[in-house]
This record gives sequence, structure tokens and C-alpha cells, in this order.
Amino acid sequence: MRTAVYAGSFDPPTNGHLWMIRRGLELFDRLIVAIGDNPTKTYSFTVEERLELLKSSSISDDRLSIEHFDNRYLVDYAKKMGAVYILRGIRSSHDYEYERVMRHINSDMAPEITTIFLMPPRDIAEVSSSMIKSLTGPDGWEETVKRYVPKPVFDALAKKEFNL
Repeated sequence: MRTAVYAGSFDPPTNGHLWMIRRGLELFDRLIVAIGDNPTKTYSFTVEERLELLKSSSISDDRLSIEHFDNRYLVDYAKKMGAVYILRGIRSSHDYEYERVMRHINSDMAPEITTIFLMPPRDIAEVSSSMIKSLTGPDGWEETVKRYVPKPVFDALAKKEFNL
């Protein structure tokens, strides 16, 4: 069974993340979407909220699991989960340089794990979770943001923005 881990902070999940999940399910027999915590980041949503947003936004598929992992290297988590692939998205040359270095470090730590890079289509390639958060708030933000995130995420952003 070809199992892959697609990891990120998903704060919040975007349509680009969902595209990666759909493509991952096309490529692998099992896909584990793993929410990690980066101690250098400040999060808008709790781990529990991010898990729920991903679950409510993703397609239902028995081959898909959405999990949380904390305080371990991604390759160690992948090994623990029986995955031999790590799925990563490349949106820009900056992403490529970072991911290239991480791929080599991961390979040093676990040569049996292969990193697979995917490039999303242009209409969602430029959008990151950080950008979504920075677009939320100014007058008219709703029309701009709703095209880049699934409805459950849009609703959660609106609730946070207006404290409903």
C-alpha cells in the first residue's frame, strides 16, 4: 500500500490545500493529512479547529485520514504511520528552495522516505494561509477571500472577524 503524509499548519485550510489532498488521493492508496505545530508561528485557529475545518472541507474518502502530530520530525511521524512518501506543494521559487533543502535533510534522516512535489494550478498557486489571514478584515474582504477558501473556512473566518 502506497501511503503518503501531507503535512502543514493549515491555519486556515485553503483551496490549494484541498487541491493537494485531491491529487494526493489520486496518487496514493492512503493519504494522511497531518496538522503540525510550528513553535515559531502564532495561530489563528486551535489544532482542534483546524482539524474540524479540514474534515468539514475535505472530500469523504476511507483512504483519507486527518491527524495531528506534535513534537517530532515529519519523517519520524511518516515512519510511525507506515508512510514511505511525503507530499509537498511548491507555489514559488522560494517554496522550492526551502522544500529542496528539507527534502535532503529528510533523506539524510530517513532515506527510505521519498518526497513528492506537486505544483498547484495558477489560480490557487499564489495563495497561502498567511495571505488569507492578511486579506481578512478590510471592507469587501469577503468577496476576495471566498474564492480562495472552502465555505466552512470562510464561515469560520467571518465568525472570528465579526466575533459572532
